[in-house]
Amino acid sequence: MTLARIKPQDISVFCEAASAFFEQSTRRKARVRTAYMLESREPVVWDDYQGVVELDGLYRGSVGFSAPRGLLSHVLLLMGERDYSDASHRDVVGEIANQMSGYARRHFGEGMQISPPQVLAGRMPTAAAAVTGGGDFAPFAIPMSWDGYEAHLVVAMRPNR
Repeated sequence: MTLARIKPQDISVFCEAASAFFEQSTRRKARVRTAYMLESREPVVWDDYQGVVELDGLYRGSVGFSAPRGLLSHVLLLMGERDYSDASHRDVVGEIANQMSGYARRHFGEGMQISPPQVLAGRMPTAAAAVTGGGDFAPFAIPMSWDGYEAHLVVAMRPNR
């Protein structure tokens, strides 16, 4: 039996959440670029920090936001923060993942189980495993541009059986 694919509007909810974070926090819009399917289950788009949320309900999988340290430092600067520690960078990525959780809750409804955001630092295999969850499907990568930086959303979801 072949399962239906995830719908574009189900992916766009995460783009809207990440974009809204940038506009609300910095008054500068992020530009969402064209999504593409990664050729392997292990994303090669991971940057310095990742915020990951796991989902289970209508769809099963996870969504991650990945950004380089420079982008997050710039966000902290525009937010008026003076602390540029690793913890502060993790907090920003965690806030973006948390915003994705909230948007997902509104979009998918109360029946969707959504994990608390998991924040990872570094370009490591565990980050890829956190998003793909060992699933047998390739994730989508969605590049985002903000103030000269590039970040990525990685959506690894499929309809639940």
